[in-house]
Amino acid sequence: MRPFLSHPFDDDKLKEECGVFGVIGVADAANFVALGLHALQHRGQEAGGIVSHHPEHGFNSARRFGYVRDNFTNQSVMDTLPGPLAIGHVRYSTAGHKGATAIRDVQPFFGEFSMGGAAIAHNGNLTNAAQLRKELIERGSIFQSSSDSECIIHLMARSIQRTVPERMKDALRRVEGAFSVIAMTRTKLVGVRDPLGVRPLVLGKIGEGFALSSETCGLDIIGAEFIREIEPGEMIVIEDGKITSSRPFAPATSRFCIFEHVYFSRPDSILGGRSVYETRRQIGVELAREAPVEADLVCPVPDSGTPAAIGFSQESGIPYAMGIIRNQYMGRTFIEPTEQIRNMGVRLKLNVNRALVKGKRIILVDDSVVRGTTSRKIKDMILDAGAAEVHFRIASPPTAWPCFYGVDTPERSKLLAANMSEDEMRDWIGVDSLRFISLDGLYRAAGEAAGRNPKSPQYCDACFSGQYPIAPADKLAEGFEMQQAAE
Repeated sequence: MRPFLSHPFDDDKLKEECGVFGVIGVADAANFVALGLHALQHRGQEAGGIVSHHPEHGFNSARRFGYVRDNFTNQSVMDTLPGPLAIGHVRYSTAGHKGATAIRDVQPFFGEFSMGGAAIAHNGNLTNAAQLRKELIERGSIFQSSSDSECIIHLMARSIQRTVPERMKDALRRVEGAFSVIAMTRTKLVGVRDPLGVRPLVLGKIGEGFALSSETCGLDIIGAEFIREIEPGEMIVIEDGKITSSRPFAPATSRFCIFEHVYFSRPDSILGGRSVYETRRQIGVELAREAPVEADLVCPVPDSGTPAAIGFSQESGIPYAMGIIRNQYMGRTFIEPTEQIRNMGVRLKLNVNRALVKGKRIILVDDSVVRGTTSRKIKDMILDAGAAEVHFRIASPPTAWPCFYGVDTPERSKLLAANMSEDEMRDWIGVDSLRFISLDGLYRAAGEAAGRNPKSPQYCDACFSGQYPIAPADKLAEGFEMQQAAE
């Protein structure tokens, strides 16, 4: 029986597509990459891969389904990945054929070029991948995977440039969408972000070597010193202990994904010089100011709602308590043997602290509402445990639009906020009150004191506003209707 790739609780959560990590200039680089990928596991739990290079043994790769801890802590596997240079990738599939993932879809992807081999790993989503794939196939390219990222390899193969970095520049000038890419040759480690910098990528130093990571928490786990973020539209090439920086794209205004602050990044990471934890705590503070309510306890929906719940409690003066306990050993690949167990749904992952909530007015703080199905189940659990009232406070604005830049979101017709007003959502979920943080409040929590500039947003907030900074060409060709201004 094929294991379920997600638990019913996770099906109602937004998921980042992937995380990337690379190391150059240290012995047994693949071991450091495995540790870095473990720290980035929250960005993708479906599969992972590592490619390394050794001057005598050449390129080697290992790609596996499942968690990093279950695949890349095995010494027999790591012994096949020698060398001072390696890159890796953790994945949750969004682009390509969902539910039909094959090992050939697992990154990093590797290609042999006239000047030697190269491997790449990509975080994000190419919004014109279908158009590029069609064009490349018509010109003779043979694709091995369903991933949009493979287009980059084929575009590199068709470039007439003489080095891998220059071929990457050629390829990435043809693609649209969000991309933070790391690549490796026999002697180089390359990192590049799209011109809008939608997805994160950071640089660190470890001994005499260097590391690239989707988040700073990946640097922390290997003891690397954080140097800086790779800037939007920047490419860096690391070779022989030296870093070369270039700007291969036309200048553009940065539009970093604000949901990285809300949910995707680990709370111990640093984004734009700001603690993710502190931003989430401040979201709770803003929520308490915008949507106060009389209650007895503030309880997070674990784990992503915890910092915002702490901030809400601190600002409101209402005591914070762990009213819901998360089962830490409930893995994503849990095999549910019967329909009866599947119907238990959220209870397999969360359980109510009955003695604490009985007779109390409870404020539940969660990171988002997507379909709303999980919110209804959690509300039922709290009421079944004897709570007198249930009030939801959501640490993001209503998610009313799908993301096309590397986040798994349902079609717009399945997003609760796209089809109901806030009051209608409150009645459908069945709670005493439901309030979301405003876009201005979210921007203030992220450090923008004046709130959001509607004429020129400082972040990509398309999933809330419907204002897409990069036109999703493939989706528009399929008939998706995009608005240019916030609703």
